[in-house]
Amino acid sequence: MKNIAKFFATAAIIITGANASFAQATATASASATIITPIAISKTVDMNFGNVAVSATLAGTTVLAPAGTRTTGGAGGVTLPATTGTVTAASFNVTGQGNYSYIITLPGTVVITDGSTHNMNVTNFTSSPSGTGLLSSGGAQTLTVGATLNVAAAQTAGTYTNATGVPVTVNYN
Repeated sequence: MKNIAKFFATAAIIITGANASFAQATATASASATIITPIAISKTVDMNFGNVAVSATLAGTTVLAPAGTRTTGGAGGVTLPATTGTVTAASFNVTGQGNYSYIITLPGTVVITDGSTHNMNVTNFTSSPSGTGLLSSGGAQTLTVGATLNVAAAQTAGTYTNATGVPVTVNYN
């Protein structure tokens, strides 16, 4: 019986020692987050290609630069009359967290119509700044957008617009 008691005493000492060798340690870390000002965009000026004269037989294009200047191209079917009308690149105010950069996404094609069955495509959108922008330390930047107006030969006279506008998207980098 003494041997059994010694055996259990020895076993208890070994088990107690084994538990001590697997002791745990704990540390803590704090969690934090910084919420930045959401990025926003608002239109300040609509895009307007102004007055465009068309050929009866040739198609052509009018290119409106982000700076608000116009040129012609294509097959030569477009001229820009001396009475220009209102010519403006689209302009947007981008706001958000100061000194943050953002990506600019422009539309592929926008269709404008005379309210009847006559349409023209607006394509090849460009912007200034181009591709990405950088908000000022105050968290603002002006973004201007130009595009190419595709005019068919003998395009029907009238004022062409679209109901959905020209969608421009900005997202933080």
